[in-house]
Amino acid sequence: MERERLGSRLGFILLSAGCAIGCGNVWKFPWMVGKNGGGAFVLVYIACLLLLGLPAMTMEFALGRAAQASPVRMFDKLEKKGQYWHIHGRIALIGNICLMAFYTVVTGWMIYYFVSFVTGKYEDLGFGAMISNPTVNVTYLAIAVLVGFAILTMQLQGGLERITKYMMTLLLVLMLILAIKNGTLEGAVEGYKFYLVPDFSKIDRSVIVAAMNQAFFTLSVGMGSMAIFGSYIEKDHSLLGESVNVILLDSFVAIMAGLIIFPACASFNLEVGAGPSLLFDTMAEVFRHMNGGRIWGSLFFLFMVFAAFSTELAVCETILACVRELTGWSRKKGCLICGIIVFGLALTTALGYSVWQFHPFGPDTAWLDFWDFIVSTNILPLGSLLIAVFCTNKRFGWGWDNFVAEANQGKGLKIKNWMKPIFTIIVPIAIIVIYLIGIVGFFG
Repeated sequence: MERERLGSRLGFILLSAGCAIGCGNVWKFPWMVGKNGGGAFVLVYIACLLLLGLPAMTMEFALGRAAQASPVRMFDKLEKKGQYWHIHGRIALIGNICLMAFYTVVTGWMIYYFVSFVTGKYEDLGFGAMISNPTVNVTYLAIAVLVGFAILTMQLQGGLERITKYMMTLLLVLMLILAIKNGTLEGAVEGYKFYLVPDFSKIDRSVIVAAMNQAFFTLSVGMGSMAIFGSYIEKDHSLLGESVNVILLDSFVAIMAGLIIFPACASFNLEVGAGPSLLFDTMAEVFRHMNGGRIWGSLFFLFMVFAAFSTELAVCETILACVRELTGWSRKKGCLICGIIVFGLALTTALGYSVWQFHPFGPDTAWLDFWDFIVSTNILPLGSLLIAVFCTNKRFGWGWDNFVAEANQGKGLKIKNWMKPIFTIIVPIAIIVIYLIGIVGFFG
């Protein structure tokens, strides 16, 4: 099977950034800021993003570009004879499927809120009522899966790359419009102060750990989604430089999401530490009380739909590429079968708050928590640890010299020798710390 290529460097950057952005940036980042001291958290987050996220992303890009294969095959091509790194390729495929088992449902929630504001039926919107309605959940899950895989049936350049360029451009435009609008609200300056002025007294161990987690997980490294896009590009630009571009765009969207949400919360005196409900309940309440709220709410949730789809499309492309390499199927056949599998598994999450309840970790948990535990708590950090060791250890894996030679090909920023301790020591240790804290916190 001839390997498809992206048509432009811009397409690669937007696709990679779109995968990283998703709901982690525009939903989770603002409520993490709200719960962890505002500007102090933002400052630590940016530092962690550069120290941990940049090396991790560069390593995954390098694996994909060197192997010219999807995650399910890339270790087979790079590992030494008799090694077993390729097992992680199969685990990465399972992880991506598990991620879509709940993420497609979240995408459906965004679509539902957007449709509700467009049609003017938003007065009684509530997060609890939505997730407990099986008809709403299954209907909008079906829309999310159908639209996603319909786009992927087209060729890489004419489908995924072209649609992502339009979608990401509109996302950025919508963010700017909403940020300017909310900046004009009375009392918005208090929201800016909370968000942008760091109170260093609030930086403690919990804030640092939370920032490390967010910086690490927002980039979606560890399961091969970045590797697949690395495999679609040529070798005319260095990968450290490309990773910087992706992280800058990813960070811009996260910061802009806060510039939309916190001035609005301050203006209407709403709780910024509301957690996951910050988006669905708090922001819906903002638009109910805002002049022209139906229009502004529609634009806000359209922006959220684009953000959600940016990750869904990237991860589903990873699943599709893996399955096609294993089976030799065409894009259309692969999309049909992968779409059915994703929809079937995602029904657990869609119905998990109503007719198909499952409480894996206690009475307040559901299928979403189960799938998230598999992916976020385990496969992402452990996968990233394996990639870091594989890329930097010659005895057990691909090795530092091979990694640097691949990453430094082309124009742009190069990896220098003084950076080696960051890649070989700091990043693996930080990942282990994040994982152990995550496990202890989950079961503690």
